[in-house]
Order: sequence, then structure tokens, then C-alpha cells
Amino acid sequence: MTDHAVRLTAVRRRYGTKGALVTALDDVSLAFPRGSLTAVMGPSGSGKSTLLQCAAGLDRPDAGSVRLGVTELTGLSERRLTLLRRERIGFVFQAFNLLPALTAEQNVALPLRLAGRRPARARVREVLRQVGLAERGGHRPGELSGGQQQRVALARALITRPEVLFGDEPTGALDSTTAREVLTLLRAMVDDEGQTVVMVTHDPVAASYADRVVFLVDGRVHGELAGADAQTVAARMAGLESGSLKGGAPTTGGVRC
Repeated sequence: MTDHAVRLTAVRRRYGTKGALVTALDDVSLAFPRGSLTAVMGPSGSGKSTLLQCAAGLDRPDAGSVRLGVTELTGLSERRLTLLRRERIGFVFQAFNLLPALTAEQNVALPLRLAGRRPARARVREVLRQVGLAERGGHRPGELSGGQQQRVALARALITRPEVLFGDEPTGALDSTTAREVLTLLRAMVDDEGQTVVMVTHDPVAASYADRVVFLVDGRVHGELAGADAQTVAARMAGLESGSLKGGAPTTGGVRC
């Protein structure tokens, strides 16, 4: 067991052909502590989603190291990587990706069924209770609000007791009130149950729920803030997007790892 749930060391990821290479991540080193909520922000095209995909084992870096706990991901076969993602990592995306013909309970149980495991009904009900949907297990997605559907998606991600929960704009499709409810739920999972959460977001309000906010610019880490409010995060983002903060040395409001 290590203090960090995920650690990236000198990670580089490029896309395209030799004549037109795009560097999405350029020598990125970051660590995500266990039991913490980290938000990743940056201007469009800064490499946020690529960082998330490499950290979660969805994409392979061209160089560098990615570790989940003590497990090095970069050398794993596709089969072992698939098993690791299935058993140790949870995902929540902007799109809920629920199967409309299945009930909430059936959607939550799906990852276990796909893994060839028989889901215990008590465990399915436990995670639905955890996200505040104990009475909605028999409802199909079409009978649920957007916020409730995202809660089902969260329960589905938690069913395997993942070491890390990754979110790619998890509140991007929700109105502000519902988004706050989901963010409060994520915050409680970290504070009360020690869950590790890493989420990409463009929303300073969402980022203000995080223990720290990591900023990316042009595929490089460009500082971070710890315990910042939405106004402070928004001001930092405005500076990055205007270019006024790009030229200086990265600054940190927390601890760089």
C-alpha cells in the first residue's frame, strides 16, 4: 500500500503521424493521494482528458510511468489491463450511459455480470442507498431525473469498490442545483468513506469541491491550488486562457507531487 492511489511520472503522449504530431501530454508528473478529491482543469486542448485516460489505463502513454498503487500499468497486457480497470477503477462520464431497458438495480449490477460474477442484491441495494436512491432500484432511466440517472451511474461505478473513481465532466450535463447535489455526494464519499476521486471539469464551482485543483496548459502541469473557492479558481483559469499566466513559472497553492 502506498500513500498515493495513482502516480504518473514523466508521462508523454503524442497523437498523429510523424509529419503532424500533436503532444497531448508533455513530461507530466503527478500523484493523487488516497482519500482525496482532485479536479483537473485547463484551457481547451490542454490535455485534461488524455491525462485522465492515461491515469485510468484507458490509454497508453508513449513514455513514462503510470502506477495504480504499486501496480505499473504501462507494461500490462490488454487482457490484464481490462481486468484491472474492471476490478479496481470506476468511471463516471458526462453522459450517463445507462441501458434504458434495465432498472436502476440492473444497471448497477451490470459491471459484475459482465465480469462473470453474480451480484449480491444486498450489495446493489447498498450502493444505491449510498447515492440516495434506496427507493428507486426498480425504476428505469426514463423514469428518473438527470441527477438521479447520474447517481445510478455513480452507484454502478462504485459496485466493485474501486480504488479510484475517475470522472470526466461528471456534472457537465446537469443543471446547477442538481450538479451541486452530485458534487456534495462525491465530497461525502471522500470525507466519510475515504474514496479517491479524480475529475476533469471546466466548472470552477465543481472544482471548488476538490481538495486541490491541478491546472494543465499545452500538455504540461501549470501549478495547482489547494482548498480554493470558485472565484479563485475562475480567476486562475481566466489568466491561463488569456495567456497572462502562461509565460511565468508555474505556481502552486498546494503540494506538487
